[in-house]
Amino acid sequence: MQFLLASIPTLSNWELLGRLAAAAGLGAALGIERELRDHEAGLRTHLLVCLGSAIFTIVSAYGFEDFLVGGTAVVRADPTRIAAQIVTGIGFLGAGAIIRDGMNVRGLTTAANLWVVAAIGIACGAGYFAAALIGAALAMLALWPLRVAAGRTVDRWRREDAHLVLDVQPSFVGNVLDEFERRKLRVEHFAIQREGELRRLTVRLDRAGPALAAGLEELDGVVEASWRA
Repeated sequence: MQFLLASIPTLSNWELLGRLAAAAGLGAALGIERELRDHEAGLRTHLLVCLGSAIFTIVSAYGFEDFLVGGTAVVRADPTRIAAQIVTGIGFLGAGAIIRDGMNVRGLTTAANLWVVAAIGIACGAGYFAAALIGAALAMLALWPLRVAAGRTVDRWRREDAHLVLDVQPSFVGNVLDEFERRKLRVEHFAIQREGELRRLTVRLDRAGPALAAGLEELDGVVEASWRA
């Protein structure tokens, strides 16, 4: 019986504080970039998600010692049962961070970041600090240096000069945007400027070409449409 009692894992208050502090710190670090870019899910949200994941993990592994030991027997239980539900539960929070903004979808990176933060919180709660630190470092790399590198390489290559130019009567601009929506085209860049009595729309789409320009020129209110590559 003494051997069975000694085999039950316990956590000291200092170890508990260390794991929760690590989770809060790493979650806050990963939330700073979202906060600086003015996203709703910023520093506090990421901190709380990471901290909550760590608490759930600790409770799942260490929080039921009194219930596991009863009489002359030790009840066997899965210490990951509660923590495993974090993977599912964080999906609902991530879905709330994804926003449909007209023809574009925003928040996918924030949702993915929340998912990573939850995983880091689980690692901190389990005491697997190496995985938490390495994961946080790689996530920071993806959020900052890779975003800058993509902006200077991939995005610049995609932006080059391939775009649609539409001269539209002012009252028909909304019809053109509705047509993009109807064709399920994703707008990557949009600019509008006054050209006399018309409005010139410069639009970069995820897929476009001369055929699309010819089709849009048939819309009411579109005076001229051209594809410039």
